[in-house]
Amino acid sequence: MIETPRGPVDRIDILVVGAGFGGIAMADRLIREKRGKGFLVLEAADEVGGTWRDNTYPGCACDVPTALYSLSRHAHPGWEHAFGRQPEIFSYLRGVADRIGLRERLVTSCEVTGASWDAEKSVWTVETSKGQIEARHLIAATGALSAPSIPELPGLDTFRGDIFHSARWRDDIPLEGRRVAVVGTGASAVQFVPEIAGVAEHVTVFQRTPGWVLPRLDRSIGESRQKVYARWPILQKLVRGRIYLGRELYVIVFTRAQFLLRFFEWFARFYLFVTVRDRATRAALTPDFSIGCKRILLTSKWLPTLTRKDVTLVADAASSVTPTGLVAGNGTEIAADVIIFGTGFQPSEPPISRVIRGADGSTLAEHWGGSPRAHNGVTVAHFPNLYLMYGPNTNLGHSSIVYMLESQAEHVSRLIGLAERAREKTIEVRPEVQSAYADRMDRELAETVWNEGGCSSWYFDSSGRNSLQWPTFTFRYRKQLRDIDQSDYVVS
Repeated sequence: MIETPRGPVDRIDILVVGAGFGGIAMADRLIREKRGKGFLVLEAADEVGGTWRDNTYPGCACDVPTALYSLSRHAHPGWEHAFGRQPEIFSYLRGVADRIGLRERLVTSCEVTGASWDAEKSVWTVETSKGQIEARHLIAATGALSAPSIPELPGLDTFRGDIFHSARWRDDIPLEGRRVAVVGTGASAVQFVPEIAGVAEHVTVFQRTPGWVLPRLDRSIGESRQKVYARWPILQKLVRGRIYLGRELYVIVFTRAQFLLRFFEWFARFYLFVTVRDRATRAALTPDFSIGCKRILLTSKWLPTLTRKDVTLVADAASSVTPTGLVAGNGTEIAADVIIFGTGFQPSEPPISRVIRGADGSTLAEHWGGSPRAHNGVTVAHFPNLYLMYGPNTNLGHSSIVYMLESQAEHVSRLIGLAERAREKTIEVRPEVQSAYADRMDRELAETVWNEGGCSSWYFDSSGRNSLQWPTFTFRYRKQLRDIDQSDYVVS
């Protein structure tokens, strides 16, 4: 592992920022293809892992089967559960980093504080907490789920107890015997609330909007099956393929045959009915939008937890904070010793977008103006030699983001290779191509459940545009990225 860049100004061909799934997938591709004369990976934390390093809250697990939620070239026969838990996914990523030789190119505890395009040198000048680096190509692999979102509630700074976000879990703050208020009922909250119920004296959950819940059909994977997968890897690949094809079928439901959603909605209503017998609570937990409009919550513990006597559901958003608790929108004050925010992230404006400056001097965030756009979700006009991992319109509502990240890693490597073969220094997508692509995304999303399902979700940016979701099959995305039209780019 590299402790610091090698000199006052380190000059390299390729710089990758971030060492989560995206950064590791990118590094794996660059190493295998021997792309460029050299590259580094910068990581702000002290270890690889990204969101699976940071999210250590109780019950943290993946909602996609880990046979699919893993790198295709690095199968892991030792998964202990069908849906991997945070510790084993984090361990898996550390193991992959070791196997591919990433440590030799990794600079940890190195935060990027600025990056600007030097047109004269045709390089990115990157300022970091450990010095300056000049790189021909800059790859931002910091992800869409790295910046926790905490609502600006009036009086938050007056609270006398403890406050933290689930993505920055505080193991040093005891919950035993204390009154805990949880704000938010998204994918994280439905995992950690069942774990802290029974530990805390009482848990009060503030729910602005209910989500559709389906049971997570999880199972343990025994040692005998792990040994079979280790001996015959093809069997695990077949399982991966079956899961992939099954997940792709959801696209038909979400985008082309939404009448089939009625079956899923019926099942979700039935599951709610048999799990929550109190009619008022059941009504509070029934969404008024189509299933699939927001990400479906896969959990078998959430609904039973809300029926506990030491758990209270407040079917209203928190409106303000007092020194001793939270006030709901209806004016009811709830006493609390600890406030935990399970309120998600800021995917439309990741922190790195505020420090990268393009050819015209504006930051990526300023260029986007609150509505991110990128050709293929990867390249941005006026930002030469910049590549995004998990960029605009590449999120999924049905399958594994790792598949998309691997597609992007291959695409970025091919674009860099295109410039190298042409013996040119820069490659930049044409503005009209980027605009046409964004328009196409808008058209394809227009009639999907994500846009027409009647909900307000984190898929929409501040302009009201769905700049997050990919609108169709993931294999179509991979084919699209492999079919590079050189005329879409200015190579100079």
